[in-house]
Amino acid sequence: CTLIGTFHLGLTMWNYHTLANAVTMAAQMASVRGRGCTEDGNTCSIRVGDIAERIAREATGVPAGGMEVTLTSASGATRVCRPLSSCFSDATVWPPSAANDNAPGSTVTVTARYRVPFPLVFFWPGAESAPGGTYTLAASSTQRIVF
Repeated sequence: CTLIGTFHLGLTMWNYHTLANAVTMAAQMASVRGRGCTEDGNTCSIRVGDIAERIAREATGVPAGGMEVTLTSASGATRVCRPLSSCFSDATVWPPSAANDNAPGSTVTVTARYRVPFPLVFFWPGAESAPGGTYTLAASSTQRIVF
């Protein structure tokens, strides 16, 4: 039981680290794709689907089907991907141009949650009434739009 608990703690810490890194990378990606990428014929803007795919690629070991991601603009506009995989084909440009949310100096926030199952439930005597459940790992990153 101690060995399983130690292994699970290590795995959970690795999941949290990769989740936090993925959220930071996605927020940084969105912060350099503001208004300057949508004006004067520029085509470097990104979609919600691009951000979702980046998070999935960066969060090694965290299944996209078990993750919930929320994108929040400076004005409070949100886009929720529940689960993350549901946004892979979302073609909405992010950050949005409404309320100048894509203007340099505005912020963009990426928040992710991943529910981790409690592992000892499988080894508890009397499986019918085993205590169990999940706990949630959460990570968030806020970046200022550069251009």
